Amino acid sequence: MSNLTQIEFLSAQRNFRPQSAAGHRRRPLSILFIHRDAEVVDSCLEELKRAQFMVSSDLVLTLAQCAQQLRLQTYDVVVAEYPSPNWKGSQALQLLHQTAQEVPILFVTATMGSESIAQLTAEGAFDYVEQEHLAQLPMAVRRVLNERKLRAELEEAGKALRHSQSLYRALVENPAYGICRCDAEGKFLDVNQALLAMLGYESKEELLVANRVSEVTLDLTLGAPSAGTSPESVRIEPVEIEWKRKNGTSLKLRLSGRGVFGEQGMFVGYEIIAVDVTEQRALEDHLRHQALSDSLTGLANHRRLFEVLHAEICRSKRTEREFSLLLLDLDGLKAINDRFGHLAGNRALCRLGQVLADCCRSVDTAARQGGDEFALVLPETGAAAATLVARRICELLMEDTEEPALSVSVGIASYPKDAENIGTLLYAADRFLYAMKDQRSLAARAGRKI
Repeated sequence: MSNLTQIEFLSAQRNFRPQSAAGHRRRPLSILFIHRDAEVVDSCLEELKRAQFMVSSDLVLTLAQCAQQLRLQTYDVVVAEYPSPNWKGSQALQLLHQTAQEVPILFVTATMGSESIAQLTAEGAFDYVEQEHLAQLPMAVRRVLNERKLRAELEEAGKALRHSQSLYRALVENPAYGICRCDAEGKFLDVNQALLAMLGYESKEELLVANRVSEVTLDLTLGAPSAGTSPESVRIEPVEIEWKRKNGTSLKLRLSGRGVFGEQGMFVGYEIIAVDVTEQRALEDHLRHQALSDSLTGLANHRRLFEVLHAEICRSKRTEREFSLLLLDLDGLKAINDRFGHLAGNRALCRLGQVLADCCRSVDTAARQGGDEFALVLPETGAAAATLVARRICELLMEDTEEPALSVSVGIASYPKDAENIGTLLYAADRFLYAMKDQRSLAARAGRKI
């Protein structure tokens, strides 16, 4: 039996409390008497009422009548005469037990010798009361009811234990769940095959050796719980950690578990379930990247641009360091689409996106706002340095020999010099950009190049 299922069974034993005598007296007691002497039955009822039981009863004379009555109504206990001409010998007693099924049977006996009592006990009687000592009947009734309740609870505990064991076996054998037991310092005591496969080890012994020499560590940062801590409170809430496989590659695991206690209630370690979430997290990162990226150029999209601008403004307010924003507009995209087709237009956008990526530092963010509009966020950069970056972008486009030739109009704005928030920063850069377009237009009409 695993420690996990042992804990559950021991917990069930600790939580069991026999029903008290007062508890029996507070509820009605339903009794079926199988007896020929009505005076004895009346005496039994008097003793039970004297003991403050609320009794309802029925009386039958034969085993056949008993079977019929049990089909019609549920009883807490059957009180039967013994010996009786209606059942003689072991077969009759066995038939009585089969008829009563789960209902406890209490015998009211005439004066009996020790041999008769031993025979009655051997035949499975729950209890008996001698007819001349009927004052003991209430105590005997409470005893058989407690025994019945105990059997029912033990049966339920057994079912729960078997169910827990089947779930545990299914869990241990499931290749998606790695299971290990470790001490309070995180040293493995036992592992299942799924965890071996996750970590890339060929055998349990190989993994345990690697764990002992700290090549594989499980740092729970928990330690042993304090004395008196209940097993239910010693749980490992789901947490993600990064482990190294045997080949050195990383994997991400989500761990959960509980403390393990021995039969004497002493803490002995932890039992942990590990789920490999490496692929799931990689997929989530990919989806997150897609949600914040432009599908054509691979640059940040409009949403990501605003997130970066917000973060840079917050940082600038803390550090009092400026940053700059470049807005770029690809010149003549409509003419490219009309003359060369939309595939060439898309290619032109990707070419500009690649130039922006090449000009970026690791802290910079290049983005496509939409259409032919792009942006470049330059942290820790003033207007003069941003102008040099813009010039470099224009030079790289001029050096590109791929047709059609590309050019851009650029607007530059710095925070906090030119703006107070995202809206005014974009407006300042956009105004600069269109001023540059106007200068180019005037220069073109005058036959000059700017």
